[in-house]
Amino acid sequence: MNIYTANQYIKDTFGEKLYKLSLNAGTTCPNRDGTAGIGGCIFCSSLGSGDFSPKADMDIDRQIEQAKQLVASKFKGKHYIAYFQSFTNTYGDIDRLRDIYRKAAMRSDIAVISIATRPDCLGNQVIDMLRDIQRIKPVWVELGLQTIHEETAKFINRGYPISVYDEAVKKLRDLGVHVIVHMILGLPGETQRDMIETAEYIGKSGAQGIKLQLLHVLKGTNLAELYQNGECSVLSLEDYTECVVSCLKVLPPDMVIHRLTGDGPKKLLIAPLWSADKKKVMNTINAAVRQA
Repeated sequence: MNIYTANQYIKDTFGEKLYKLSLNAGTTCPNRDGTAGIGGCIFCSSLGSGDFSPKADMDIDRQIEQAKQLVASKFKGKHYIAYFQSFTNTYGDIDRLRDIYRKAAMRSDIAVISIATRPDCLGNQVIDMLRDIQRIKPVWVELGLQTIHEETAKFINRGYPISVYDEAVKKLRDLGVHVIVHMILGLPGETQRDMIETAEYIGKSGAQGIKLQLLHVLKGTNLAELYQNGECSVLSLEDYTECVVSCLKVLPPDMVIHRLTGDGPKKLLIAPLWSADKKKVMNTINAAVRQA
């Protein structure tokens, strides 16, 4: 099975390899401060999935320079993707966020601004801000959907219905940004058929890219308490690989596959422990994809 990888998409679009720099805009989340909910999604760590991001109190130029130094030994290119990953990066003071993203976009070494957010945080002011940034550099927006199944969404405390996602994708496509959707495989209670249905929905929703993510159980999360009490389980490497291949098969051939799994910080990882061996995981998944 051939898939359209993010690396190939980037080379096709920009003519060179780009390296993603994990940055921090200092945002929080409406699912933590009581606006949409309290406590966040059950799988989300205290750093809001930005466990590899720098501290938010650091100026964005310093963050970028520091991130470049960290990858200097393995990336010799000249251009990067500024990836704002922690929490909800369209939630907060809009003028402050515009200033941060604009400053990053104005840099000659930044080729793309990639902003992770929630579908329920794309009001008119945010859309106007994204339009402003896109006049400078291409913008990618990553939406945390995770699942289309409402029962699961309530269980994981996602905080919005599927209709909000549909509206968000339409707004972003009308704006002309590259829309990437996050999907988690192995959510409590979901079958492989449930996961395939989510992948099918994403593929038909208008999104251009997808990130497939293994459910990690991290210390300090509500999910960790459920796992330790025996109320949920995690996928084996074999089951996860099978789910990945099954989901890829139902996606459009031109959908950009930005991720086949993800890293959980080893200092926080409770389960599945096999996911800590990234080389083995990627070799297993890639071999299965080639054979499919």
